[in-house]
Amino acid sequence: MSLTSIGARGGIAHAGVSQGVIELRQAFTGAELIGQLLWPLVTLVALFLVRDVPIGGGGATLDTYILPGALGMFVALGMLLVVQQLAADREDGSLLRARITPNGIPAYLVGKSVQISATILAYLAIVLGPALLFVDGLALGRPGSWLTFAWVLLLGLIATQGIGAVLGSLVSSSRGAGYVSLPVLALIAISGVFAPISALPAWVAGAAQVFPVYWLGLGMRSALLPESAAALEVGGTWRPVETAVVLGAWAVAGLVAAPVVLRRMTRKESGSRVAARRERALQRVG
Repeated sequence: MSLTSIGARGGIAHAGVSQGVIELRQAFTGAELIGQLLWPLVTLVALFLVRDVPIGGGGATLDTYILPGALGMFVALGMLLVVQQLAADREDGSLLRARITPNGIPAYLVGKSVQISATILAYLAIVLGPALLFVDGLALGRPGSWLTFAWVLLLGLIATQGIGAVLGSLVSSSRGAGYVSLPVLALIAISGVFAPISALPAWVAGAAQVFPVYWLGLGMRSALLPESAAALEVGGTWRPVETAVVLGAWAVAGLVAAPVVLRRMTRKESGSRVAARRERALQRVG
């Protein structure tokens, strides 16, 4: 690898990180901050309300089970954030500007990854920090617990944002992003976040296990819950190898596919198309 290519990659990373930090600051400033805090705070309230609801045997309560799944859910919501932001950037011409800038698309992807990953980490901190004060039955002192949490989180961020980039390349407007959100939310609902997946019909449980959302929740539960809680899972085990394989496969697929589909999509962008989309958006508002 030449010094020129190394310098170019360093420039892409620097430009992407700088843009991501700027967008992150904007997302957590002023009125935007209220929207960012809403869902983490709603999740905390829900956890508090079910803190005495029993589940299974041995005195376990529903909040203990839901907390790791909720953390996985917030990571999975990275898919929707990518779809929504890609649609908005395509509609207002930001993607077109990135295309005509040298190394603009790689820098754009780095910036979005930084901004969305940091946003999700903030969500997790907002939920997990206070929840530790009232959610009992967690096994955070178990050897390897936080290491498992870290690798599940890393693979989950990469996998879900890669899927989001592919889905986002298929829509050209904020309205289209809203339509894409519906099946993603349905997938989250059947992926064992709110109840053990073993309680669902076999065909639903089988379909959920094809996608990374279920494995995110399972991986988080394996990191934060005691070994005895695995009895509620499919097969009665945490299945760490399967979790790593599925999340890793989706992560690799996302890393390979996202730059390709975005480049292909941005080749079709033009000033006239951006202007037409803006006009349609104004007509909807009017």
